[in-house]
Order: sequence, then C-alpha cells, then structure tokens
Amino acid sequence: MPVDQLSAPLTKDQAYALVDAVMERDDLALTASAHENEATGEWFFEAACDSPPDLDAFVELARQTLGGVVEFSVAPLDPEINWVAKSLEGLPPVIAGGFYVYGSHETGPIPSGLTAMRIDAAQAFGTGHHETTTGCLEAIDRLLKRKKPRVMIDVGTGTGVLAIALAKRLHTPVIASDIDPISVKTTVDNAAQNGVGKFIIPIKATGLNHRTIAQNAPYDLVVANILAGPLTALAPAMGRIVERGASIILSGILERQAPGVISAYALQGMVLTQKLQRKDWTTLMLEKR
Repeated sequence: MPVDQLSAPLTKDQAYALVDAVMERDDLALTASAHENEATGEWFFEAACDSPPDLDAFVELARQTLGGVVEFSVAPLDPEINWVAKSLEGLPPVIAGGFYVYGSHETGPIPSGLTAMRIDAAQAFGTGHHETTTGCLEAIDRLLKRKKPRVMIDVGTGTGVLAIALAKRLHTPVIASDIDPISVKTTVDNAAQNGVGKFIIPIKATGLNHRTIAQNAPYDLVVANILAGPLTALAPAMGRIVERGASIILSGILERQAPGVISAYALQGMVLTQKLQRKDWTTLMLEKR
C-alpha cells in the first residue's frame, strides 16, 4: 500500500501538541512524531499516512489545535518499510511502576530491582512510551501491592505489554484480546520473547465478544487501554464479566472525557478508587462494589 509522509516545520511545543491531536484519532495517520533537526535546531511535525493523506483534515486539525494555518508538505515513502516501527526506533527505555520497558536496540544494562520487558516497535500500540501505557503500568504496580488477582484479561492488548507485565509479576495466566490480528500475533511474539508465552492466552475478539472470554468469567482484574468511546460502550458487558471486589483499570482517556467514562461504569456498580493523570491523559482505577 502506498505511504506518504506529511510534514511541517513548527516549534517544539506545537509539534508535540499536533502529534497528540493526530494520535487521538484513528483515521488520519499510521503514526505521527515530532523531531529536531540536529544540524539546524529546527523542529518538525511528521506523519506517515496512507496515500493520499487527507490534507484538508490535517489543516483543519492544526487550526483547531494550534490556532493558525499550517502548510504541510507531502512526499512518498518506501512502501516496503514499516513506518510505524521506523518512527519508534531508537526510543529510550521507559520506567513506570517498577517496570522497565526497552527495545532490542537498547544495549545498556537493565537496572536492578525493576521488572524488565523487551517490547520492540511494531504495527501495534504499546511500546510503553505513551502516557496511557505508563499510567496503566503504574496502576498495575499500585494494585499488585495490595492484592494478587487470579483471573485476568487485558482488553485491546496491542503489543501485549500490559498482559506481559501482569504475567511477569504474577506468573498467572492472562487473557490478551484485540480486534486486530496483527496485535494478537505481536502479543504472542512479545510474550515468547519475554519468557511468559505459557501464561498469555491470545484471542482475536471484538470487545468482550468471544467464547473464551465468557467461559473464563468472572474476572477479578480487567485492564483496558483503548479509547473513551469504546470503553464507555463496553461498560455494561464489563459489568457482567467481573466479580464483586474486582479491579478495573481503564486508560486511553483524555482528562475531559474521564467524567463520562466514570459515570458509565458507576451505572454498572464500578466506582472510582484512584485516578492517575499524565499530561492530558487519565488512567482510572475502579472497583466493582
């Protein structure tokens, strides 16, 4: 499939703000990034898009986000290169909640006392760098300090990073489901690479609609790092598959969207216990009462 690169020179803050705005949507770009030209010190916004990109939509989003007109340039990219992975290569390791998430390009020693997970960039969400993922890892760490879940599911697993984190800490089976078959395969590969393949139960499923998910209910821990809209829609089904006292960790939620998600889950008997905010993103920790 032809891939184009859309780019524009911006200030550092503008470039990162536009990246966040683009990544909130799933219809504009395969990936977006901000980077500095080391020779000139100039910052750029870049996005890899299916060809041709929706230039008008990018201009309008930039106007809404930055308050002015941005002129983008468009150039074709080599379709044989995985530009999602390419844009993430060389990212530094992430430490969150006692977890150390790194890529295979990282050659430094693993810090002692941390749970290490090797997660390479891939055609799936979840290298540990986004605020939604770090928020979930920190929420998992807080939860595991006071309880040890037995029946767990990671909904919308992406690269499998959260399911792998649970499996590494608990050595207990975790269902890892995703609507995207690429994500399911990526999760299987990452689980094997991290030595927890036998604990991960990979499932291709739309939401919670799968026989294996139903057969393993009720759950005492559900983790779902998706988006506010799908999370809200899943609230009734989530309420049916969790037991009393179950913990629910939700992310992929902008701070302004959090009240709506909290209300949807409160209707199903799941109440907020903690809220972690990272920049504009919120991770919710709830409990089924």
